[in-house]
Amino acid sequence: MSQDFLPLKGTDYVELYVGNAKQSALYYQYAFGYELIAYAGPETGVKDRASYVLKQDKIRLVLTSPLHPDGEIADHIQKHGDGVKVLALWVDDAEQSWKETTNRGAVSSSEPKKISDENGHVVVSSIKTYGETIHTFVERKNYTGIFLPGYQPRSSTYTPQPIGLKYIDHCVGNVALGEMNRWVEFYETVMGFKLLITFDDEDISTEYSALMSKVVSNGNGYVKFPINEPAEGKKKSQIEEYLDFYRGPGVQHMAIATDDIIHTVTELRKRGVEFLVVPSSYYDDLLDRVGKIDEDLQPLKDLNILVDRDDEGYLLQIFTKPVQDRPTLFFEIIQRKGAKSFGKGNFKALFEAIEREQGLRGNL
Repeated sequence: MSQDFLPLKGTDYVELYVGNAKQSALYYQYAFGYELIAYAGPETGVKDRASYVLKQDKIRLVLTSPLHPDGEIADHIQKHGDGVKVLALWVDDAEQSWKETTNRGAVSSSEPKKISDENGHVVVSSIKTYGETIHTFVERKNYTGIFLPGYQPRSSTYTPQPIGLKYIDHCVGNVALGEMNRWVEFYETVMGFKLLITFDDEDISTEYSALMSKVVSNGNGYVKFPINEPAEGKKKSQIEEYLDFYRGPGVQHMAIATDDIIHTVTELRKRGVEFLVVPSSYYDDLLDRVGKIDEDLQPLKDLNILVDRDDEGYLLQIFTKPVQDRPTLFFEIIQRKGAKSFGKGNFKALFEAIEREQGLRGNL
């Protein structure tokens, strides 16, 4: 077997550039049960931004806002609205990761640099991917601090209740028509990922619109990136709507794993998180489609949770509505009961639900 030239230990963090990080941090604490663990800003010697680090189990979200109207972060928000800037990957050697990927054609976003404080040092480096999204390689084996140098521990007077979110299962990117294969090739050539699965417009289509998707995964399967592009349809696809409002390619959604989707989604709904709605007829022949499952059908129907099966087992999943005013970034909650796939059997019901929302926005 060929040596993995880019061994990844998993997702280190995901950083979003947002209009108001202080308020967004409270939203994610209250609605999603994240705990505030660290902060960087003027009080910690960082003059151009404020960043809040939120954690639940293995997930770390960083929410960053600019303190001035000009500069890269302000420009990003002006153009894209709230969105994902950094998909950070945890590695043993950030310099080597940068060398391996740039040697294979990656465009550097920032060269390897060592940042230090009293808790040791971290090495970070970054490369560009689709749109203005970047991958940052984070090497933290010589660091014992709360997050990264420049951040100080911070807690909130609000005590959030975690809701069972475990880790990031996959992150999905939307790219323009004709760009999907180029980015799949990028992940294969530059990062050594393998093509895991392909969906074409036969798999993912409704009466009105269609899309195509390919999923790439790193060697150990810890990091999976589906890449979507629009396909020809009678009306505007959800991918085109995203690209119009995000003003280019970017992260469409993050799928977050739970071991108890009924509990997780019950809590999210209680706290005001809105989800896409599939018709109750979806459940009429559900067990005929997916076979025996451990869960009672009624709670799944009440919560609008979808189920799909593959050769390895089944999965349960549900998708939030966009979590900001632009119809761009949303979240998927997923519980895997053996299944390694992505819910192909649910695509039609799901995309019809998205189209109903698009119709309400006047964007179909």
